[in-house]
Amino acid sequence: MKIGIPKEIKNNENRVSLTPGGTFELVKHGHTVYVETQAGKNSGFNDESYVKAGATIFPTAGEVFAAAEMIIKVKEPIESEYKLIRPNQLLFTYFHLAADEELTHAMIDSKAICLAYETVEKDRTLPLLIPMSEVAGRMSIQEGAKYLEKPQGGKGILLGGVPGVKPANVLVLGGGIVGTHAALIAAGSGAHVTIMDISLPRLRYLSEIMPANVDTMMSSQYNIEQILPTMDLIVGAVLIPGAKAPHLITKAMLKLIQPGTVLVDVAIDQGGCFETSHPTTHTEPIYTVDGVLHYCVANIPGAVPMTSTLALTNATLPYAILLADLGWEKACAKCPDLKAGLNVVKGKVTFPAVAEAFGLKCSEVKL
Repeated sequence: MKIGIPKEIKNNENRVSLTPGGTFELVKHGHTVYVETQAGKNSGFNDESYVKAGATIFPTAGEVFAAAEMIIKVKEPIESEYKLIRPNQLLFTYFHLAADEELTHAMIDSKAICLAYETVEKDRTLPLLIPMSEVAGRMSIQEGAKYLEKPQGGKGILLGGVPGVKPANVLVLGGGIVGTHAALIAAGSGAHVTIMDISLPRLRYLSEIMPANVDTMMSSQYNIEQILPTMDLIVGAVLIPGAKAPHLITKAMLKLIQPGTVLVDVAIDQGGCFETSHPTTHTEPIYTVDGVLHYCVANIPGAVPMTSTLALTNATLPYAILLADLGWEKACAKCPDLKAGLNVVKGKVTFPAVAEAFGLKCSEVKL
């Protein structure tokens, strides 16, 4: 199969979808890999390293899209890339379609096969979302701590405090992969952490593995409202696979939050779990509503591409090889994990949560 690796052009997206090591494995399987020039530069991989791995370097994204049967990306296509996508072309990337109606309709119109990393499912886990969720969860505390600094507009609180001075209070909404890693990093910094979830079994598990400075609490509107006035940093880490995130903190609830508090919405890719959230970029990462700082960068792992690219390829490469070896139809028939990733196929929406988000018909994929 002919596989294309275009350069990511979303604002400050520094990751690349395939490492030279991943390229080597695909070439070893008899496939042809086309890489847009400088695609890996910001992740620490130059063109020469891809050539040594067996890839062919193309000067433009247009040439990569035109030559490839499968396009592997990191982030969803943006408007300038829509016209490059061909009917029956396989796109393997993060899409988050339920949060973007324009993108959804563009992919329907393209008649391409859109296989989304974030809905590939194995044993009730999301294996292609996990590595980036781990990075984003850890980064949420790193960024939150920075914006708690007074020069950044925050309260001026040191996350871990010092002897004789209390540490910051951190609230993590959601006890999944993002929430778990956020809580661990915050706790490791010395903060007092409360992690909320709606699953009692998950809370029991977290209570067993978390350090002593982490409390667990059942998530409900009442409990959230009770705890908001005492929080310094709040991380939104709620995920409903493939669907729009619920708003756990409404605009009205901001009046309960002290000025200078920082909200980090890691769920922004799926629409955000704070009503006042809207996507931001690494260039302009924050804004303020009612005195509360909002950090809503939609590609948090893009800030640490040397780590993120390696972690992402570790997860995606086995699936990419399967798709290349068998073609998408046989691969999805053989591997139910991959079939769950099909969101749009040849002009038809095939993932229920995406169809529901925009009132569209959901079609069954017949393999």
